[in-house]
Amino acid sequence: MGPWLVLLALSVGVVVYSYALYPLLLLIVARVRRAPAVVREAPAQWPYITITLPAYNAQDTLRPVLEGLVHTDYPRDRRQIVVVSDGSTDGTDDLVREYASHGVELLRIEGRLGKTEIENRAFDALRGEIIVNTDASVTIDPKAVRHLVAALGDPTVGVASGRDVSVSSVGAKAHVASEAAYVGYEMWVRDLETAVGGIIGSSGCLYAIRAPLHRRKLPGHLSRDFSSALWAQLNGVRAVSVRDAVCFVPRSAGMHIEYRRKIRTMSRGIQTLFYHKVLLDPIRYGVFAWCLWSHKLIRWLVPWAMVSGVIAVGALAVVSGAPLIVTWGARLALTGTAGVAVLSALGWYWRGAGSPPKLASTAAYFVSGTVAALVAWKRALLERGTPVWEPTPRALTTAGS
Repeated sequence: MGPWLVLLALSVGVVVYSYALYPLLLLIVARVRRAPAVVREAPAQWPYITITLPAYNAQDTLRPVLEGLVHTDYPRDRRQIVVVSDGSTDGTDDLVREYASHGVELLRIEGRLGKTEIENRAFDALRGEIIVNTDASVTIDPKAVRHLVAALGDPTVGVASGRDVSVSSVGAKAHVASEAAYVGYEMWVRDLETAVGGIIGSSGCLYAIRAPLHRRKLPGHLSRDFSSALWAQLNGVRAVSVRDAVCFVPRSAGMHIEYRRKIRTMSRGIQTLFYHKVLLDPIRYGVFAWCLWSHKLIRWLVPWAMVSGVIAVGALAVVSGAPLIVTWGARLALTGTAGVAVLSALGWYWRGAGSPPKLASTAAYFVSGTVAALVAWKRALLERGTPVWEPTPRALTTAGS
């Protein structure tokens, strides 16, 4: 029984540390070792920026995104907007051309190469001192770009990341309960990391980076938004989260789509972390290394800890001579696990009118995320990953907005 109790304790410890103890320690460290506040004063003259937007077959979501970009609160003569089309085969390119009179430029890359690779090939077309990266299915607050650029006025900052807010649909601003809770938690953790030094990964939906940091080629299977914060650290500057730079991110169009998205993003994230593994050295990188271990590597080990915990609980339930309290506790835990599995299946296969029951939806979101993480580890370790992206379909209706 001893080894199973140890395994169970370790499993619970990983989960509790990752989601509860780590943020608590950040709060404590922030009081003892608070990083200098980010200086965010409007410059005498706003720097010339490039807003870049990679897209593949995005005609269904792109129009409200472009409308938001051309009306963003930033001097028009100080910005360039470039949509990089990854060999789109629908009406994406024609839609972008409609906005040429508004200063939107189309850069078409032939061959369907993948997001990171087309970003590599777009360097020569980007004229800005600061590159603002966004997505073809999100809506940014009109003042978000100003807030990001103002944060980069601080010479200690190399990357400024926006604050994601989960919403019901493209162009809407109504929060979505299932994803909003987790997204809100992530943004809170990033605020704490900013307070102690800097974040360890930027939002792929909206972030700004100094052009010299942006102009470096990455292998196509890696994630540039995650890598940007790590590259900033390696170059002696920090990445920060800017609360006022709001980006409204529509939920995925379905649980199955969200499952595939998580596999893709996590496998790319794991490979990106391995690519920058030198930053895991706590002797050289101190608090940043601790944050990287805690927020990324240990967090990504949580699914394995949960599987190990279930195995340990099952073993304790059948171990001969186990104390009554342990036996019944294990059986209760197994019953709870079975209940979550049933609710998850209900949420996953729901075919009724409207959304599935909230409890079932939450269980399905939780379980599918756990399974996706396990698959992502397999892909990251045993495969090269795929540089060709399949943009996540987002909810298009405005119900609830």
